[in-house]
Amino acid sequence: MSQTTRISRQFSLRSVMEVIVQGGSVSRASIAKQTGLSKQTISEIVRQLEEEGWVQETGRTSGHVGRTAVTYELVPSAAYIVAVDLGGTKVRVAICDLSSHVFAEETEPTHPAGGQAIVAQIAALCWKTADKGGVARNKLRIAVVGAPGAPQPETGRVLLAPNIAGFDQMDVAGALEQALGFEVMLENDVNLAVLGESWLGAGQGIDNLAFIALGTGVGSGLILNGQLVRGATNAAGELGFLPFGADPFELESLRAGAYERKVASVGIMARYRDAAGHDATVPAIFERANAGETAAVAVLDETARYLARGIGAIAAVANPEKVILGGSIGARPELVERVRHMLPLCFPYPVEIAASVLGNHAALVGAAAIGLSHLHNTLFGTETPESRISLPPANAVSLREALL
Repeated sequence: MSQTTRISRQFSLRSVMEVIVQGGSVSRASIAKQTGLSKQTISEIVRQLEEEGWVQETGRTSGHVGRTAVTYELVPSAAYIVAVDLGGTKVRVAICDLSSHVFAEETEPTHPAGGQAIVAQIAALCWKTADKGGVARNKLRIAVVGAPGAPQPETGRVLLAPNIAGFDQMDVAGALEQALGFEVMLENDVNLAVLGESWLGAGQGIDNLAFIALGTGVGSGLILNGQLVRGATNAAGELGFLPFGADPFELESLRAGAYERKVASVGIMARYRDAAGHDATVPAIFERANAGETAAVAVLDETARYLARGIGAIAAVANPEKVILGGSIGARPELVERVRHMLPLCFPYPVEIAASVLGNHAALVGAAAIGLSHLHNTLFGTETPESRISLPPANAVSLREALL
């Protein structure tokens, strides 16, 4: 078979899979109508996909005059995806099939030793989750790991992640692939979150979208013209390093970021200590603000001002239609409402502000999205790696319901 013929065959295979993924139970005649391929080509491809276990007969068409036709759909259990959300305090693992059904999820505190200890922890959690969901280990085909910082595809390292010790000194992706025995993709966790919200959350149907996660740290993910923005070194959206808030020329600002030092949890607690004369956790500060304590109210107001300035910086450069606030602090309604009030005072153009719909599972949903797309590319389009098969429509997947 010539190279041209192979590529043509792969495009045909991809087109057929696209219809089956999007349409669910569908006949060969319907596939032919939607793809423009000949009936013979459709029959050959469907037979191949059946033999390889990717599609199966589901019944026959009904309600039409004339002969009924056999219908086909994807076999969801043909392969499974491991979605991992690695944070400085917790690591979450979920396993889903090709139809985005979640079979199991596990969460543990992140191993404090970092490095290889976290690699071993993720592998152990993966096997534990697979066993819990009754998924055979040899059916796991890819893991997508969301991590704070900037993953480097060339080296497998993760930079700008001070809360994950050792990841900037080792080939994280390579170590995980050796531990798991299948392909691993590393992605920034907030990039995954914005993909998750775009697919199944508060960002559906929006081509220009930003997601800001605020908690222990702060970061952002950005989709422009429908495409995820990663930047030259995968560091686009490292919002914590905006050069305002704390002094950006202080040494600590090169490690944690001048903006993060003020807007994230450490900065919030420090402002409260200065205002009230004693320490309190961030949840306690919110409780006291809701009870009307003057110091706590002032701290949340100041935090909203910092957050509005950060959103203004993103909006001035990228002009998103909507900004979604997430994370343990960012999604709090008390802060979201304050930011909605503050933003027009410092930025002249309207920007819609919304709280995350997916909550702390946004990155897992995004990991599943990347895993599904990449797995389809690997299986059905190796000669055309830049092409993307569409994800199942939001109303056809169970991932969001299973995780929330």
